[in-house]
Amino acid sequence: MGFVVSKAVGNAVTRNKVKRRLRELSAQTVRERPHGVDLVVRALPPAAAASWEELGRDYRSALDTALRRVR
Repeated sequence: MGFVVSKAVGNAVTRNKVKRRLRELSAQTVRERPHGVDLVVRALPPAAAASWEELGRDYRSALDTALRRVR
């Protein structure tokens, strides 16, 4: 699992906050990912202002879409 959080998301503090949240979300879904599949999550600027619930919902939706394409 990799994360891309560019400067467009915000300053260093904001980018690190987004990365920490994404890491936690990925840890919660680690068992759902097929073995041998690498995923990269790219955070867009709205992620900086997203609540935990919104970010989780968006992450889950993107993960589900990606896994459907892999299977």
